Amino acid sequence: MDQQQLNSIFTYHPPFKDQPQRYKILRAGGGALAKLINDLCPESREKSLAITQVQQAIMWANAAIEINENPITEKTIKGENENE
Repeated sequence: MDQQQLNSIFTYHPPFKDQPQRYKILRAGGGALAKLINDLCPESREKSLAITQVQQAIMWANAAIEINENPITEKTIKGENENE
């Protein structure tokens, strides 16, 4: 991992374009799955872990959007493509 990638991971990226809508869709899907797990599974450690894993999956999906789609990376990608 290079320094630019590390910087991108630990930098705040304000949402832009359609990102807020996609975050909302992901949260809704995760919430629906968590509700199914909650409704269909008995109270247990495994149920708690399953819901935690759904929460983590949505967090990582949002991070994938946030870190890899931002005005800085778009400019970098466009700039690199123009030189090819």
